Amino acid sequence: MAATYVTVPAPALEEVVEKIFGAAGCDGAEANRISTHLLGANLAGHDSHGVARVPRYVEWLEAGFVLKGQTAEIVTDGGCFALLDGHFGFGQTVAPQAVDLGIARALQHGIAVVGLRNAGHIGRVGEYSEKAIAAGLISVHFVNVAGSVLVAPFGGTERRFSTAPFSVGVPLPGRPLILDFATSLVAEGKVLVASNGGKALPHDALIEPDGTLSADPHTLYGDYPQIGPRNPSNGKGAIRAFGEHKGSGLAFMCEMLAGALTGGGTSGPVEARGRIANGMLSFYVSPKHFGTQAEFEATGRAYVDWVMETSPANADQPVLAPGDKEAQTRADRLANGVPLQPDTWESILQVARRLGVPTNG
Repeated sequence: MAATYVTVPAPALEEVVEKIFGAAGCDGAEANRISTHLLGANLAGHDSHGVARVPRYVEWLEAGFVLKGQTAEIVTDGGCFALLDGHFGFGQTVAPQAVDLGIARALQHGIAVVGLRNAGHIGRVGEYSEKAIAAGLISVHFVNVAGSVLVAPFGGTERRFSTAPFSVGVPLPGRPLILDFATSLVAEGKVLVASNGGKALPHDALIEPDGTLSADPHTLYGDYPQIGPRNPSNGKGAIRAFGEHKGSGLAFMCEMLAGALTGGGTSGPVEARGRIANGMLSFYVSPKHFGTQAEFEATGRAYVDWVMETSPANADQPVLAPGDKEAQTRADRLANGVPLQPDTWESILQVARRLGVPTNG
């Protein structure tokens, strides 16, 4: 890894990203939220949703596709359910506002359903499951990306879905469970990372218009410079859904619940790619209010322990529960630094230099 990656200490990486968004016009609190969230994705090993997004976020801000300093507006309020409009604010600003409301309402009523529409890219959805877990709540999050068609449905070759992330958080004493994944075979950010010289894609991650399977990022982006922005609208191919018909069906439901139900819109049809926006429909449940907290925690923890006792198929690869890998990666990268592809790091430094942010690179 040392030969092909640049390793940046987590505090230094967070500092340069925070300064970039400050120089781009965000106030200190918002710049800090964005940098903390993006770094958090890298620390969890979700590099596709980490600092590699910095150039694109700045590009969207400068184009007016995402807006600084926004407050999510409550459109519908039914007590234990609510709908918020993010007014195209940074996802790292308006999504936590929606999550905080959902947590507060669930702690009050025992359950809450909160919809968010018209949010900028909200980043790693698992972080919102973690926030709910910290409050002792179970949460389920369906997410879509309005205006973003990247994924072919099962049996098709043309783009129809967004990458449509899905996350579930379960609070268990000493053993929280966090399930967090895109319903596409790979997140678009993983294609971005691969295009910058990072981890190669699975051989069947993408599909060409003629049905040929591909691992070449050019399938999605078309021609692109070695260092610089990537535009998915330039490519002719698509990302594939994970799990064949199962992932495709879950993506379909994410579009229905996070896009159509919230009123933020589904991935398409769109005439041209410009502004995109996340929609999110979240469910929060309080085991304490449900009346089964003690049983839930005892039974859940016993079940996790039993599952983890299974013999591994490969002695070098122990069986992991949802969230274990992220926790291990976080500990390692906090101690040893965050590995970045050289092209990714250089693209961040180029943005920093253009905005007058001093760097050591």
